[in-house]
Amino acid sequence: MNKPRGRPFQPGNTYGRGRPKGSRNRSKTPGQDLLDKYEPQLFAKCISLAMQGEIRALLKCLDGLSPRQRGARIRVPLLPIRTSQDVDLSAETIMQAVSRGKLTPSEGQALMQILESRAQILRDVDLLQRVERMEQEMGTQGWRGAA
Repeated sequence: MNKPRGRPFQPGNTYGRGRPKGSRNRSKTPGQDLLDKYEPQLFAKCISLAMQGEIRALLKCLDGLSPRQRGARIRVPLLPIRTSQDVDLSAETIMQAVSRGKLTPSEGQALMQILESRAQILRDVDLLQRVERMEQEMGTQGWRGAA
């Protein structure tokens, strides 16, 4: 008796039996294997052209060694954020920095989103602590439910 290949067919599976076990992934693009094969030689040629003063080759080499940053670093002195009052004070500091021109509005918005995430974490931690306290109190006093 032959064993079926791949994962067994599941009822409701409209796509068939799935990939056979052990099958390999396809290349990303048709030329990817060729590029992988000659990558060291191509990179050496690019470096050679860059050393001869070819500006585009130099830029390609530099991009490969040190990729460009996607976003600039923002430096704003903020206090440690441990409570919701700290979030409020930090939000006020960010608003003042934007209004004084030390931060762009988009930078201020990015920082405010980070503060919002921190505020959500603080709310979740506070709620968890409150529930745990209630459970402990109910455990020591016993449940007095309606009978």
